Amino acid sequence: MSIHYDPTNLAAAMAGSAHGITPDEVEKAAPRAAAALAGFRRSFEEGRYGFPALPFDKPVISSIAGFAKSVAGTFDTVCVVGIGGSAPGAWALDCGLRGPHPVQKAHSAKNPRLVILDNVDPVFIGNALASMNPKRTIVVPIAKSGATAETMATFLIVQAWLKEALGARKALKHIAVVTSESRGDLKQFASANKLPTFHLPDNVGGRFSVLSAVGLLPAALAGFDIKKLCRGAAAMSQLCWSRDLNANMALRSALHHYLVWTLRKKSIQVMFPYSNNLWGVAFWFRQLWAESLGKAKNRKGKTVHVGQTPVAALGATDQHSQVQLYIEGPNDKVFTFLAAGKWPAAGKIPKAKTGYDSFDYLAGQSLAKLIDAERLATAAALTANGRPNCTITVERLDEASLGALLQFFEFQTAFMGELLDIDAFDQEGVELGKRFTFGLMGRAGYETYLEEFRAYEAQRAGVKL
Repeated sequence: MSIHYDPTNLAAAMAGSAHGITPDEVEKAAPRAAAALAGFRRSFEEGRYGFPALPFDKPVISSIAGFAKSVAGTFDTVCVVGIGGSAPGAWALDCGLRGPHPVQKAHSAKNPRLVILDNVDPVFIGNALASMNPKRTIVVPIAKSGATAETMATFLIVQAWLKEALGARKALKHIAVVTSESRGDLKQFASANKLPTFHLPDNVGGRFSVLSAVGLLPAALAGFDIKKLCRGAAAMSQLCWSRDLNANMALRSALHHYLVWTLRKKSIQVMFPYSNNLWGVAFWFRQLWAESLGKAKNRKGKTVHVGQTPVAALGATDQHSQVQLYIEGPNDKVFTFLAAGKWPAAGKIPKAKTGYDSFDYLAGQSLAKLIDAERLATAAALTANGRPNCTITVERLDEASLGALLQFFEFQTAFMGELLDIDAFDQEGVELGKRFTFGLMGRAGYETYLEEFRAYEAQRAGVKL
């Protein structure tokens, strides 16, 4: 396995007894971890949650790969229209395998770029459309419900943009849809217009969908090997079902983070990749962790208001913007470093001496050595100040490793939900805002929410502070 988990700096022996956890605490909680594994395995086998099965679904993977191959070379841009769980997974894959924008190599029919329209900022959407050639763009609207307001609004604009340039019939040849199989207006639109359509299983939520068509279709269209991606994820899945706590790194890490959180009151987790390619993973993880674990009630219906706030920081950049807070501010955080094991290029520093000490000690070394030293030094400084942290190392930044890493985090999140006795797969807290939006935009059936919003506005009008 190309993913390695090092929890050493979570230990009380390193971070101090007030902030780290002890082997005795881990051993005492091991039966709870075993129960979490058994509980999630039971829910999976009952068909309640489906993400563990995604990398094993060869017919779906092959159909996506086959479609991507059939249209390869006919476009230079893949335009994803989606929000929430429909967007960050595709970006995490693209960023992980090609690096963040704008430092990717020039896009072409052989190297299509990925443009993700994940917000309804009108300036952003206008600029994105202006940057793309409709004749060379394939558009992928993604919405599980088939009714997400932001996605539908943006898609209507993008569809009109295609029609204006290509005509109505040709425009349809530039659209492939990802949505639910049995519900939603997007599905009906796709069926009515005979569009290529790929389905998201009902038992897979958006934030757990990166290894479904939600992430795989954009990845395949961008030229990535999704079969390798899924093989890496499948290998991780097999490890994640192990009852051996030492072999099952997702369960072990979930248990460690559960103990640090609940026993040492670390209510914030900082995801700290020391690789620009892994920056997208940090943003993807932020939604996964926040939306899965932020819950008002546990499974018994008791009000708990549980949740650990995820923060994304980029090493070494954010050593110069956030680490001052992390070292000397409130000790309410746990840190997860993401490390690159093998850099594809070292970034050699010239050997020539200049006579300036701040230059010359670096001569002949490399950027790879420097960024690794920055990460190790930051971990050591945090630990010395009683700030618990762990490190996940990704040996190679390739499809198989990235698939394994994403599957690791999804299992870790599922296990954490079991440990907290909450439903990590619902999202009731998001729904009221959606309903208010529907009411404000005049959607039929949501008039009650419009009235509630008007009452809220009336209350605001009478408040002074």
